[in-house]
Amino acid sequence: MSTASAVNGQVIGMAHYATRALAERLLPPGTTFFHALALNAVEAAGGTVARRALIERLTGAVKLGVPAAEATVAELTSAALLEERPGGLLALTPAGDALIQSYKAGVAGIAAGLYGDLPAEDLAAAGRVLTEVTARADAMLAAG
Repeated sequence: MSTASAVNGQVIGMAHYATRALAERLLPPGTTFFHALALNAVEAAGGTVARRALIERLTGAVKLGVPAAEATVAELTSAALLEERPGGLLALTPAGDALIQSYKAGVAGIAAGLYGDLPAEDLAAAGRVLTEVTARADAMLAAG
């Protein structure tokens, strides 16, 4: 029997890492979680995104350092999952699109298993709290 824990950074972190471990199982060898996040960001932008915007997404939302974000993009282009386009754009290749579509389908299945039977009110409350915690943490990071 499990007991409810108070929400704190450790509980949130444990949920993140447990979920991330499940998601990482969906990725082919040599593909990292950060690769998947980058490909997902490009796909969400319609399949093409400015390199700078993708780097900003990885450094802002995911909190990667600029060198790690740049390396992630370089690895994706080297693996032919993203391609450089004129004007500083990056685009999904057919292989990159296939990978992210498969990954998203798998993640949807994981999410259904993890969240599917939880009350909508609880999920909404958790979403509000975690959004506020993220905003506060971002503000503390920006303040230095």
